[in-house]
Amino acid sequence: MKDWIREIESPAERKWEEFYRNRFQHDKRVRTTHGVNCTGSCSWEVFVKDGIVTWELQATDYPSLEAGLPPYEPRGCQRGISFSWYLYSPIRVKYPYAKGALLDLWREAKKQHPDPVAAWEAIQSDPHKRKRYQKARGKGGFRRVSWDEVLELIAAAVVSTVKRYGPDRVIGFSPIPAMSQISYAAGSRFLSLLGGVPMSFYDWYCDLPNASPEIWGEQTDVHESADWYNARFIAVMGSNLNMTRTPDTHFISEVRHAGAKLTVFSPDFSQVSKYADWWIPINPGQDGAFWMAVNHVLLKEYYAEREVPYFLDYLKRYTDAPFLIEIRDGRPGRYLRANRLSQYAEEENGDFKLLLWDEEKGPRMPGGTLGFRWQKEKGKWNLKLEDPRTGEPLNPRLSLLGAEDEVLLVEFDDFSSDQKLKRGVPVKYVVTKEGEKVAVATVFDLLMAQFGVGRGLPG
Repeated sequence: MKDWIREIESPAERKWEEFYRNRFQHDKRVRTTHGVNCTGSCSWEVFVKDGIVTWELQATDYPSLEAGLPPYEPRGCQRGISFSWYLYSPIRVKYPYAKGALLDLWREAKKQHPDPVAAWEAIQSDPHKRKRYQKARGKGGFRRVSWDEVLELIAAAVVSTVKRYGPDRVIGFSPIPAMSQISYAAGSRFLSLLGGVPMSFYDWYCDLPNASPEIWGEQTDVHESADWYNARFIAVMGSNLNMTRTPDTHFISEVRHAGAKLTVFSPDFSQVSKYADWWIPINPGQDGAFWMAVNHVLLKEYYAEREVPYFLDYLKRYTDAPFLIEIRDGRPGRYLRANRLSQYAEEENGDFKLLLWDEEKGPRMPGGTLGFRWQKEKGKWNLKLEDPRTGEPLNPRLSLLGAEDEVLLVEFDDFSSDQKLKRGVPVKYVVTKEGEKVAVATVFDLLMAQFGVGRGLPG
């Protein structure tokens, strides 16, 4: 019995432990990140043995951003810590593949036409051949092909298109920039030098990433995640932070300890709902109507029934709310352009410079609108509430109500009922350089009318 116990406890017999020792052995550590369609860009330490990634570990040496904010680390997620499995996965695509139907046509055409461009055009000019490989789309049938062959095929297609239609008919969709700056820049640079059209992944994302920067002047549709900690009310909508912003979700958890209230709007009880003070299970498609109602409440309670100086100043400085819109045939028209008025008739790029209504001096031109970007005199690209000619400060009116020349009934579209609504809008009249008398309203007043916020006006 004792001999048996000694045999079990003998270090020489505990060979099963070698598996775990070997699993975590490494020659060196390298620093990297996982940049495949992830904007987290978390810092990872990768442990390498004989050139093979053995395991990964979250880095914990991030510098502090500022006093009062929680540290960034640990940054990482389950996908990141298992990413090395993808490197050596048998299903990882490591070689070019092409549809078999197209490959057969290409090789047959190359035998008849040594010039690759002529071979490609022979396929494109034959409607039966084009239909043959186009009908194969979405049905699999891919075959592995060499780099030389597939690059020649692509180059021939590009050259043929440029010769026949021009370079601006070559349109490319970039990899998401978060994926890899090298792959993103390579494709975008090629299209730019060629004269093609480099599109971006934003073109596939509907209007959020385009509209948000245009209105707010930010780079993209989200703030720095650490700034969540400075908020005291957070609404999560259209995002499941635990899944899409895993490295940053800890800020949401931490800010609740700082006193913030969190509301999640989602048809399903998503993962981020576990952090929420309120989960509002709105119906799919109801979000637009909900936020229109929220906007109505904000405009009514903070701009109509009472005025909050901070909010008013914000709209004047950082939005298009004070700019003037021409009212044409009872409907909102285009922005009032500087070169429409005699005082700015000779203004460079005047058709791309907008006007607002100064409290004391009427229609004035602030610096920084689009026309300043391309004018000969540089350095006036920043939007400032001052006259670009004299540097004199401007004090724009957000609303013409109380100083209007007239209240006009302006027609708005009600897309929910397919009706036309007429609502009162305060306007001023300006005389153009051609002597035409034109009614103008601020964007803010049109917005209040569009939302139907009652301010004692008709309609």
